[in-house]
Amino acid sequence: MKFIIQLIISTLAVLISSYLLPGVSIEGNSFVTALIVAAVLAFLNTVVKTHYDCAYYPVTILSFGLFLLVINALMILLAARLVEGFHVNGFWWALLFSFILSIVTSVLDGVKKT
Repeated sequence: MKFIIQLIISTLAVLISSYLLPGVSIEGNSFVTALIVAAVLAFLNTVVKTHYDCAYYPVTILSFGLFLLVINALMILLAARLVEGFHVNGFWWALLFSFILSIVTSVLDGVKKT
């Protein structure tokens, strides 16, 4: 049940973030497409990102963790290639989307706890 609630929160965060950024779009503001994007991002963060984190650990330390933002942007670009109807107009939009998505998810998690 916890996973489903977190997936719904992530889906809402994807919809809100894509609405706020003109360089990121979900065709028709579809809840189903946003749900698929949230699920794909969860999968990519679980499987692929852990390998990137381990491989680029020294770079992450030297950049004081800022390189993790680059890894997140790459995961979002990969999700955009995998999910039909989800479009990101380049690396900088993916980076900004990653940042906004984190903030919106944190706010929604905070609302969930109250």
